[in-house]
Amino acid sequence: METLLDTPAVAAPIMLTNGAVEQLNTIRQQENIPADYCLRVGVKGGGCSGFSYVLGFDQAQDNDDLFEINGIRVVMNKAHAIYLLGMEVDFVTGLENRGFTFNNPNASSTCGCGTSFSA
Repeated sequence: METLLDTPAVAAPIMLTNGAVEQLNTIRQQENIPADYCLRVGVKGGGCSGFSYVLGFDQAQDNDDLFEINGIRVVMNKAHAIYLLGMEVDFVTGLENRGFTFNNPNASSTCGCGTSFSA
């Protein structure tokens, strides 16, 4: 039986910067993330502006699309693509901010925390 991980990846709806890729690979190593886990990118209801971003390692599910982005296998629930199409995930290290950032062209407004948005 063919599984999601056996199917070819399609064009990715999001971008991962080099900084994000480096940090994700570091996290994968430090946390001993199993090799069959993919990076899950998505949204969930809640947060200051209505939606919050989901970013973490997880196993692929039946309702996911699989993408290969800069050497990282990424899964996304098919229903989330409308909210994330064209989004860039970056990792910044600065004096005032350190962590993953989300540059989402679909967000009509974002919260000051940078992890929630409305569409």
